[in-house]
Order: sequence, then C-alpha cells, then structure tokens
Amino acid sequence: MRAVIALGSNLGNPKENLDLAVALLQEATNVEKVSSYYITKPVGYEDQPDFVNAVCIIETELPAMELLNMLHGIEKAMGRERTIKWGPRTLDLDIIQYGSLLSNAEELMLPHPRAHERKFVLEPWAEIEPEAILLTHGKISELISKL
Repeated sequence: MRAVIALGSNLGNPKENLDLAVALLQEATNVEKVSSYYITKPVGYEDQPDFVNAVCIIETELPAMELLNMLHGIEKAMGRERTIKWGPRTLDLDIIQYGSLLSNAEELMLPHPRAHERKFVLEPWAEIEPEAILLTHGKISELISKL
C-alpha cells in the first residue's frame, strides 16, 4: 500500500534525526520519495525551537495500524516523549494518507485530520508529488494556495 508520511523534529540534531528516521523506514518499507527538509515555525505551542519537516512516500505491505505502531516504535527508539501537546520532540512521524483508506477511528484518523491546514506537510508533499490529492480535501496545490 502507498502511504504518505510526514516527518518532523526540533530537538537534538533535527536533520540527523530525520536522516535516521528515513533510514529506519527504508529498512521496513520501500521509501520511494523524500522531500527536501523545510525549516518551519512551531504550531500550537510556540515556545520551542523551529522544526525541520519533510514528507516521504512509501510503499508497504503493513496494514495501517501496524504501520502506525511501527512509526511509534521508531519515535520511541529515538527518544520521543509525549509530554506537551504539540511540544518539542526528537521525532514526529505521522501517516498523512494510506492508500484510499478513510478512517475516523480515534487511534488512526485518515487522512490526517489537520493535514489540509498544515503548510509544513503540504509544501514538502507538493515538492515530490505536485499533482497529489489529499482525500476528502482535494489537490494539495490548491490547498496550499488557500493557506
């Protein structure tokens, strides 16, 4: 299944954190494309360092929940602590879209419920897939122009 994964980090060495996360994803999935790294301001909780963000497109045999569990395992292995909502973190990995699966389950909402309003997700995604469509919201190029 094709999945779009957002990556972010603002603790330690964020670029190295993303490099390692991509390498770990490559061990468990087929990483097809990785965007450039974008420096972005924090959202939601602003008293923290800027983030380094990217998006990658993977191909995986893992079901959606197993993929999510794997991403959480990578975050934990890299020192992620969930203490402040939208707070600083060594690594954040989010499934933005998983094939054409729509889900309103509390543990995994697909597509990601706030992706359409997050420039730090849409811009890197548009870089590697300019014609992409965010399910339920439309072309990402049009969503970016509305932000």
